[in-house]
Amino acid sequence: MIISTYQVRGSVALLTAVAATVLSAPAFAAWEPIKTVEFIVPAGTGGGADQMARFIQGTVAKYKLMKHAMVVINKGGGAGAEGFLDVKDTKGDPHKLIITLSNLFTTPLSTNTPFNWRDLTPVQMMALDEFVLWVNAEAPYKTPKEYIEAVKKAGPGKFKMGGTGSKQEDQIITVLIEKLTGAKFTYISYRGGGDVAVQLAGKHVDSTVNNPIEAVALWRAGTLRPLCVFDSKRMPYKAKITKTMSWYDIPTCRGTGLSVEYLMLRGIFMPGEVTQDQVNFYIDLLKKVRAAPEWKTFMELGAFNQTVMSGKDYEAWVAREEARHFLLMKDAGFLVH
Repeated sequence: MIISTYQVRGSVALLTAVAATVLSAPAFAAWEPIKTVEFIVPAGTGGGADQMARFIQGTVAKYKLMKHAMVVINKGGGAGAEGFLDVKDTKGDPHKLIITLSNLFTTPLSTNTPFNWRDLTPVQMMALDEFVLWVNAEAPYKTPKEYIEAVKKAGPGKFKMGGTGSKQEDQIITVLIEKLTGAKFTYISYRGGGDVAVQLAGKHVDSTVNNPIEAVALWRAGTLRPLCVFDSKRMPYKAKITKTMSWYDIPTCRGTGLSVEYLMLRGIFMPGEVTQDQVNFYIDLLKKVRAAPEWKTFMELGAFNQTVMSGKDYEAWVAREEARHFLLMKDAGFLVH
């Protein structure tokens, strides 16, 4: 068979044209939402998780980081079980996120809720949240030692500790204080940290262990007084919140003789069985949120521990925290039987 020069040149020309078409064709677009994204908060309004979720939502909208809207929905019933089960039951749905706190561990451990964090897909640790021992500003106590001595002197159950939920992080810290000092509180639970702060301001409880962001407005207004922070080191933020104090000026509880430490996750998860491309979209989205100038202000105002993680590191951290909370809950007598 004889192949002419014309045939060879024609074949080359055809192959060149095909190659050019392939190379110039647009690559497959990365995944992105095609409808409204629901952002579930497994807690009440006004608390730390709710405030962070709404801050993220507002930043996404302000900078138009998504083509479709993000809406925050509070589902705090059953110590957050309502929210967790909602997300668990939507496997494979990439248009749903949930922000978590320690009830990611405490709720399934203390109830019969058929849920475990492994039913979800870890996306991003946004920060760790601090806990502070607060009293009303008109109370005479200036140090944790003074306050604990007054609680012990009054006798079991005379002083009221307010907190978010039952058998959750606030009550865990309360039990740790009791076991360490011998003080005995009456623990009163509320739906969210915002409610807890208001109850202390109104003198309906004697103390709380609220997150900074939940109490900062009332501290600035001169209604509340911080006694110590439950961390190994002082919060790094030195800008004055009141006329005389910054977050940095609050001593560690350990440094005052109250050797209790506790930090809480502020993390984002998706339903199970989503794709890595879908997870990557939200990792990138949240990176853009953290790059916004307002994020720095939000972190400082709420005195957050700015630890961030994603991927395998985040998943391993969550697994370790689950094991730690099992021991804390067991020691406190909070495990479901």
